[in-house]
Amino acid sequence: MIATAAPPSQHADVVVYGSTSGGVMASVQAARQGKSVLLVSTNGRLGGLTSSGLGKTDILYPETLGGLNAEFYQRVSTCYDNPENWFCGKRKKWNPNSSWGKEDIQGIMLNFEPHVAEELFNQFVAEQPNIQVISGERLNRSIDVLKQEGVIQEIEMESGLKLTGKIFLDCTYEGDLMDAAGVSFTVGREANSKYNETANGIQLGSTKHQFPPGISPYVIADDPTSGLLPNILPHPPGKTGDGDNRIQAYCFRLCLTDNVDNRLPFRKPEGYQRHDYTLLKRLMERGVYSNLGNSGAMPNCKTDTNNHGPFSSDFIGMNHNWPLASYAERDEIYQAHKDYQMGMWYYLTADPETPAAFREKYSDWGLAKDEFQSTGGWPHELYVREGRRMLGRLVMTEKHCQLKESVDDPIARGGYNMDSHHNSRYVTADGDVRNEGDVQNRSGAYEISYRAITPKSDECRNLLVPVCLSASHIAYGSIRMEPVFMYLGQSAGSAAALSIDHECSVQSLDYNKLSKQLVDNGQLN
Repeated sequence: MIATAAPPSQHADVVVYGSTSGGVMASVQAARQGKSVLLVSTNGRLGGLTSSGLGKTDILYPETLGGLNAEFYQRVSTCYDNPENWFCGKRKKWNPNSSWGKEDIQGIMLNFEPHVAEELFNQFVAEQPNIQVISGERLNRSIDVLKQEGVIQEIEMESGLKLTGKIFLDCTYEGDLMDAAGVSFTVGREANSKYNETANGIQLGSTKHQFPPGISPYVIADDPTSGLLPNILPHPPGKTGDGDNRIQAYCFRLCLTDNVDNRLPFRKPEGYQRHDYTLLKRLMERGVYSNLGNSGAMPNCKTDTNNHGPFSSDFIGMNHNWPLASYAERDEIYQAHKDYQMGMWYYLTADPETPAAFREKYSDWGLAKDEFQSTGGWPHELYVREGRRMLGRLVMTEKHCQLKESVDDPIARGGYNMDSHHNSRYVTADGDVRNEGDVQNRSGAYEISYRAITPKSDECRNLLVPVCLSASHIAYGSIRMEPVFMYLGQSAGSAAALSIDHECSVQSLDYNKLSKQLVDNGQLN
């Protein structure tokens, strides 16, 4: 935990709001280019999801790594080269990329424990004496950011602390600062017709993580008069390809272990209701359930356990208010997700109603005792897969991801699937339950435009947005991976430093100068 006293006001060349992996790398790069930096960490922890359970790195083209993200994964590998960092299993037997069918590239290691990631992010920041971390402060969202002629002058925290700087970066998953600064954004799924796409909008034809036919959505199976089970829509959410305000589901990425000496059992959450997991029971009765099917193996007999299957850790449909919600409302959504997911694992491992064969299978697993010790083994952050998305100077779309369109001002590279989790759960005309929204379309190794992280110049001239960048819903589904956020954050840090050096707005920065710096950073060839 990083603790820093907060005086009434502070100033730096660059103010980074949000200590996600992108926020950390933005801060480090700006500092390496000689700028003073204030890095605001709302929860006092660095690294966002990378240090909060997402240890199975989402990447299909490791060759797209470059700069600080490659350095991060190299440091991970170096850490595990030390035998003292292994207490369960051995390094020489460990193939970190086996799940992707790839060998080590440039000495990187892509799978790691949460505490190792947090220690490395702390290390990156500690190496830069001109970075000051401000912990436990949140933007005062009840007031607008102070701007003059499109230039942010200061931002104010809930405590009254005021932060001033020359360039500001919004590195949150939600986009709170860009909203307060009056920057245009969108939430939800565009219609396919908006950007002439094929995989955006409502997706009634989703086949992945889908219920088999014949699973009833009703309290009493096949009896509509008994009412619907929780969180199921009585009808389809709309027509395929139409837009809506729904966002893909969230969950916690749990670090589990079957090492009995390092295992915490799942406790029954307050307000636990067995009927919340009736659909899960019906799947198990059909013999089709396997939640641990997407548990990435981590060092020391641990996992990164993600959503998998028709009923799993994604709390489908219960996060739609998150991007625009107040802090208090987000706290309620956070707790509801925690109770749901903890309740699911309690149901699997301890509830006597669970079929014995499944209960025996899952009861070997629990939370890792040596991770997230201040929160009883539970991750610090909810996996906010999608919040606001800026409407910037260029919108990245599926055509960019599919290499059908290119950009002339690249600052980062992506390459994961266009990946959207389900958005809703509904009753079909046949009276079955069905999930809606999942897309898993292949992308190429593509480039991301500088204009996608810069607002329109008439809205704000000294703000960069490398996390909630300008992209359609389905393109963001590919871009939103943690290595890409590190890449974008580092590029934004360079752009911020160069904009200060040349006394220009972020929009008028000479791309040739930025490109040269990115080459020097090892980000672009």
